[in-house]
Amino acid sequence: MQNRTTAIILTVLAVLLCGCPGLAACVFGAMVIFGAPFTTTLNGASSTQTLPVSYGIGGLCGAVILILIPIVVGVLTLRKKKTAEVIPVDVLPSQDPLPPAS
Repeated sequence: MQNRTTAIILTVLAVLLCGCPGLAACVFGAMVIFGAPFTTTLNGASSTQTLPVSYGIGGLCGAVILILIPIVVGVLTLRKKKTAEVIPVDVLPSQDPLPPAS
């Protein structure tokens, strides 16, 4: 990135759009894996049940991906790039044509 401010804005945006939902999915996945019950009410009838553990594992896998995205964006946008070494003009070979081979 040429502009450091743009890199910081992209990183903060990635954290807000991917990192925060990733942490929420991580908490939800852990709750499902440990068997936290949830209650649904439809037309006055309540039902308490748990979700399958595979839903929790899927939620945790998705959470890991969502949490890794801001880390990768931050590393790629905020890293220091190597600058090309400038060679002085007097060190460059001359542009004269080569002499004929004998």
